[in-house]
Amino acid sequence: MDASPQQHPPVEFETDPSRYRHWQVQYDGAIAKVLMRVDAAAGLRPGYELKLNSYDLGVDIELADIVRRMRFEHPEVRTVVVTSGHDNVFCAGANIFMLGSSTHAWKVNFCKFTNETRCEIEDATANSDQVYLAALNGTCAGGGYELALACAEIYLQDDGNSAVSLPEVPLLGVLPGTGGLTRVVDKRKVRRDRADIFCTTAEGVRGKRALQWGLVDAVFSRSRFEQEVAKKAKASAERKVELRSGERVGVKLGPITPDRGENRRSYRHVTLSWDPAARTATVTVRGPSAEDVAIVEQGGAAIHAAGDQLWALRAMRELDDALLWLRFNLLDVGLVLLRTEGDAGRVLAHDRALFAARDHWFVNEVLLHMARVLRRLDLTSRSFFALGDGTDSAFAGCLLELALAADRFYLLDDEDVRVGLGPLNFGALPMSHGPSRLSVRLAADPSKVQELRERQELMGPEDADDAGLVTVRLDKIDWDDDTRVAIEERASLSPDALTGMEANLRFVGAENDTSKIFARLSAWQNWIFIRPNATGPEGALSLYGKPQRPHFDLNRV
Repeated sequence: MDASPQQHPPVEFETDPSRYRHWQVQYDGAIAKVLMRVDAAAGLRPGYELKLNSYDLGVDIELADIVRRMRFEHPEVRTVVVTSGHDNVFCAGANIFMLGSSTHAWKVNFCKFTNETRCEIEDATANSDQVYLAALNGTCAGGGYELALACAEIYLQDDGNSAVSLPEVPLLGVLPGTGGLTRVVDKRKVRRDRADIFCTTAEGVRGKRALQWGLVDAVFSRSRFEQEVAKKAKASAERKVELRSGERVGVKLGPITPDRGENRRSYRHVTLSWDPAARTATVTVRGPSAEDVAIVEQGGAAIHAAGDQLWALRAMRELDDALLWLRFNLLDVGLVLLRTEGDAGRVLAHDRALFAARDHWFVNEVLLHMARVLRRLDLTSRSFFALGDGTDSAFAGCLLELALAADRFYLLDDEDVRVGLGPLNFGALPMSHGPSRLSVRLAADPSKVQELRERQELMGPEDADDAGLVTVRLDKIDWDDDTRVAIEERASLSPDALTGMEANLRFVGAENDTSKIFARLSAWQNWIFIRPNATGPEGALSLYGKPQRPHFDLNRV
């Protein structure tokens, strides 16, 4: 049975190395070592111990911070070795007692966040020249192996005891919740029949068989493990790659702590407010100032010098924090209204200058970060309506991506309202399955995307509607009533049905490994989480660690 809701303090996602409880990071030139040394007594919530390097959301918040800071603060790093700071165990995965005592919503949000962190590790390897290597110096189970699977290569200690496993099905009656099944067969290309045995064998696979099956890339004896991993890391760090321009001096990510008020969080460029009675929230993003544009127009060196105060970086970090706060702390909110404020022409000027400097390593990281935050929005299980309801709205360029990500875009039919396309709307900020939001929107007529690429300019409501950018265009007389009815109607519908509907409608086109994780594996996992065989009184997850054996409903559904 799903755990009863309890009152807990709101979850905050901002952290920094001085506050880490569970990880240590060692830097040695082009090589960084990330040691998982979980403090068993420092769980995010009471009621469980994080034994055997098992993790909860607090552990993963720190890991996500490490990955992001590595990219911005340590561009000299070429190889990242992820290993354990404890003997004989790499990671036992997500803490089972934490999962068993958590609500369904918490389990779902937890798994989604950990999935996004693993995807960011892969993104760093693919796009930031920071290759992640997993050094499994002990037993590696469940989410521990899923962390390893996110790395480019996996090395296993061959000591007769260390094994890799995904024991969720035989032990807990659930699925590996952080991409394990998908990465085993789609990323590592493990034969599906071997994968079937692997995923139903609780004790996992050791040594040479793990290597033969493709579950790891190398096995080394205990006596030579550290030496051989060091050789691999050195070779990886010395690989030849074409580095981007710009001085490789890191940019420190300072705090973005918001001002907090009643039903409100206000950052410098973003405001999140919510109406509990209406079950709605509003996210307002303010566009760049003239000074912000002047900085980026000076080129890569000036953008680099602006550091974490650069509008494109700071605003997106704030939006990211607001989205995570919304997911975990505002469960009753079903509809999010997206608004923008500023000068649409200024946003386009900003985007053009930023895009022109994209060969600079720091600018590249800023663009990659913008893309990740927008993907977080795509994957957030809330309805989104974008409202362009005034002459000071700024749905242009990168801020138009908010409207393109939304389930609907309402635009005021006023000749002074402007919408604009810029270079960032044509693939620089891709969705999780690869295409741009514009190409997804115009999938029925791909030639129209090319026409719009040649027409990167501001346009009025009618032209924007003709271009396929607007869902509903309303005049001033109808605006208040029509949007009110739409908002009230949306809030009255089943949240479960809307979550499923939106997830199916947003991601038009072919799947890739990442989209399979969120659209297929996560969806099945979330269904299994509420089934009696997992979380019923006699379910396997509910009874884990207890003397009783689970009792399954043996009917296939």
